[in-house]
Amino acid sequence: MTVSRVQLAQDLSLSRIVYGMWRLSDDSDTSPVHVQAKIEACLEQGITTMDQADIYGGYEAEEVLGQALKGSDLRDKIEIVTKCDIVAPAGRYADRRVKYYDTSAAHIEASVDHSLRLMGIEHIDLLLIHRPDPLMDHQETGAALDKAVASGKVGQVGVSNFRPYDWTLLQSAMKTPLVTNQIELSLLAHEGFTNGDVAFLQERGIAPMAWSPLGGGSLFAESSARLRAKLDEIATAQGVDAAAVAVAWLLRHPARILPVMGTNNLERIKGLGAAEKVEIDRETWFELYTLALGHEVP
Repeated sequence: MTVSRVQLAQDLSLSRIVYGMWRLSDDSDTSPVHVQAKIEACLEQGITTMDQADIYGGYEAEEVLGQALKGSDLRDKIEIVTKCDIVAPAGRYADRRVKYYDTSAAHIEASVDHSLRLMGIEHIDLLLIHRPDPLMDHQETGAALDKAVASGKVGQVGVSNFRPYDWTLLQSAMKTPLVTNQIELSLLAHEGFTNGDVAFLQERGIAPMAWSPLGGGSLFAESSARLRAKLDEIATAQGVDAAAVAVAWLLRHPARILPVMGTNNLERIKGLGAAEKVEIDRETWFELYTLALGHEVP
């Protein structure tokens, strides 16, 4: 079975399930051959979208990917998403006194150039502003993103962790349309379905990306025993694992959510696409939602 695709813009479609690389440089084996094996395992399922950020792995994960892409034809088979604006006292910013956000034009331009160089590529398919910046000058940031697209270094732009008002502020100063918002969504982080975050995007026909769709593993903790038992029950009935059911719960939503799945385990990577095989009807969706809430809906 090949994972389906979602069109974000006329010239950009992503695989419905995205491979998240935030742990890429944490693996005991970061060799190009091993990273290539992970990408190939994704491609065999139709998972073509790789999610990066400059800060991942203490500003090292992009370079790990770049080493794997070097001398291969993999770049032509994938879409690369990366992010910028978080400055933390690590890696190339080790001398900074405090973690902060930087959405200045100079920082965005420098970050794009760093990402291109570290990954050994000429074009970022999708660039996201990683976190809302309370000091953002939306006119400056918007112009910088427009310039990144006009330069050809970036194909499309979006945001991550933005609330609707952050989105409209930035978009008001841009010619280029923002194409996605990557937000935390899972059975345990379900507030986005009722606080307006998903509705805002759905109204505009914009597909959200969902980070930590398994709740960082909390779904499988003892505190979620009843929810886990139901996930296991559905999984057994449909011949998949519980993680696939949890991801399918997100896929069932009409907003066209793109879950970002992160694991370094090659066998788990080979099964990421199984979520699209799972059937969840309305009652089952609410059954899982009720268990996640801890009480019935009003």
